[in-house]
Amino acid sequence: MFEIVSYNPKWPEEFLRIARPIRSALGDIAVAIHHIGSTSVAGMPAKDVIDIQLTVGTLEDPIEPALVGLGYELTSFSKDHAPWGLDVTEREMEKRYYRAPSAERTHLHVRSIDRLNTRYALICRDYLRTHPMAASAYAEIKHQLAKRFANDVDSYYDIKDPVFDVIMCGGFAWAESTCWQMPETDA
Repeated sequence: MFEIVSYNPKWPEEFLRIARPIRSALGDIAVAIHHIGSTSVAGMPAKDVIDIQLTVGTLEDPIEPALVGLGYELTSFSKDHAPWGLDVTEREMEKRYYRAPSAERTHLHVRSIDRLNTRYALICRDYLRTHPMAASAYAEIKHQLAKRFANDVDSYYDIKDPVFDVIMCGGFAWAESTCWQMPETDA
């Protein structure tokens, strides 16, 4: 079961506390470490989980020993969903997904710098940070879905993902019109 909670102003501090040891352990192998997802958008309700994107040069970079040493567990070689309306290869959506040590409420998404899913997560964050109406609509969608599917995470995402892709149509247009560039690392 999961629930959407009010924004916690301590989430950015939690991100930094969690990200700094990753940065220290990986050094230059970590191209960037970003706070992503709803907890990275000030004022947005979210699941009480810190999502971190670790950007690497390639998914074959030797990160496993350092992350395991920090207590992370590789749970899947997976793919993000391909946004509706975009013709992308499965390769563009590949990632590695790690669970944090048991005491942490963290999802670690490892993505390659040259892939669409890396940019998608950051455009999403930056767009919602600069467009309160879109952020508010997205928050309401999540609240409603969490009420109806609190014990059915698959149904929650089956609806949330394509609805969010509609929101991201605006995000991609915004990114293009502003000449958006991948931001510097957060940690």
